[in-house]
Amino acid sequence: MMSQVQSSDILQGWQDTAKYWAKHRNTIRIMFAPLTRALIEQARISRGHDVLDVAGGPGEPSLTIAETVGPDGSVMCTDAVSEMVAAAEAEALSRGLKNVQFRQCAADSIPFPDNSFDAVVSRLGAMFFPNPLAALREMLRVTKPGGALSLAVWHKSEANPFCYVVTDVISRHVETPPANPDAPGAFRFADPGKLASILKDAGAVEVGERVVKFDIAAPISPEEFWAMRSETSESLREKLLKLSNETRPQIAREIQQAVREFFPNNQMRFPAQMIIVTGTKPMQTQ
Repeated sequence: MMSQVQSSDILQGWQDTAKYWAKHRNTIRIMFAPLTRALIEQARISRGHDVLDVAGGPGEPSLTIAETVGPDGSVMCTDAVSEMVAAAEAEALSRGLKNVQFRQCAADSIPFPDNSFDAVVSRLGAMFFPNPLAALREMLRVTKPGGALSLAVWHKSEANPFCYVVTDVISRHVETPPANPDAPGAFRFADPGKLASILKDAGAVEVGERVVKFDIAAPISPEEFWAMRSETSESLREKLLKLSNETRPQIAREIQQAVREFFPNNQMRFPAQMIIVTGTKPMQTQ
């Protein structure tokens, strides 16, 4: 479990990052659309369902799920960062989606009654929960008996050049200590079985995991890729700020060259692997 200070630092980092996620949200939506479809499938979401999206950021996968459940269903989009929630609400308004509501709340303090939702999901959020076990217990609490809880997380770094190509270049310029495998971070649950074990401990049954292989693709150039990556990652922004005005452009050139093989026809296409962990809330005993 993290300290209050550590949790506050993480929240502050996401508050600083929210404007960049809003800026690049259309690209990010396209990039992770295959993962969103897989998450909807694993959570068994269909028309008429009421769904909770935890750590929904600037609106995805909430808004895609809203289209899936249709006017007879509903989506509650939540995030711990008010700036993310505001961005999501603005995007829903611009897309004319009326079956989505928004609430700022932490994953381990969800302000809804027991048994409220047919399914609960989180796409690339669980890795950053300060207290994953408490968060998953809360998410199960608000899931209806027999409903699914599905969580998508990054698989191992070496399977995801979208991440490791940048990391390899940055490490040539900035000393990067080994990451604490249990601290919040992109690859916290990259090891198969790690998040599934916590979901079981939280009380889910029929827990399983699926490796999803797809391409992180979008119609952007290597230069646009670097602009997005360097802005939407707090850790990258911090590292770049410590470098000289001469070194930063050099890193940009090196990264744009290093990723060229993943930009056929000057458009991004990285092979990617994610893990979706799904469990079911037990049926209530009489």
